[in-house]
Amino acid sequence: MRCIINYIVIVTLALIFLPVLMGAEMYWVSEDFDSISLPNITSQTQPCEDSATITLYTSGDAQISAENTPSGQAELSCVTDTLVTEYKLTFDSVGGTTGVGTGEGGGSEWQLYDVFLTTGTEGDVTHIPDDNDVDVTLWVRASNRNDEVADADDYIATQTLTVSWVGP
Repeated sequence: MRCIINYIVIVTLALIFLPVLMGAEMYWVSEDFDSISLPNITSQTQPCEDSATITLYTSGDAQISAENTPSGQAELSCVTDTLVTEYKLTFDSVGGTTGVGTGEGGGSEWQLYDVFLTTGTEGDVTHIPDDNDVDVTLWVRASNRNDEVADADDYIATQTLTVSWVGP
């Protein structure tokens, strides 16, 4: 049994340090997205949306995942009122090369906050050699539920994205 445990630890460490040993780099060029401030919702059926962009530098394939917690849902502080909160990602190669990510133009379709980036490859960033900068745009859309109108006030949501190394 001891040999198997040592083997698993060695393989795990090799997978963690392999990108470092290969000279791979991956980092967000800025620390955070700019805050996204949606316009006021003025009717029951009017969704509002906006976006912010940040550049990801990667010398290999990467995957972006989201934290799918209630903090990602726009809610009125001190009250249980919430809005329908959806997110999507789009990718655009800074160098102009196409083929980054998945889907039309790369990225995901609109998804509710609690399933955002959980259904497969929509957060995958495919590296294009000699084109290491990828603009990652986070879109947010908020709307009233079909059967109710939310109270008027400021709603706050926080979405956390994590980028992970996938390969060379």
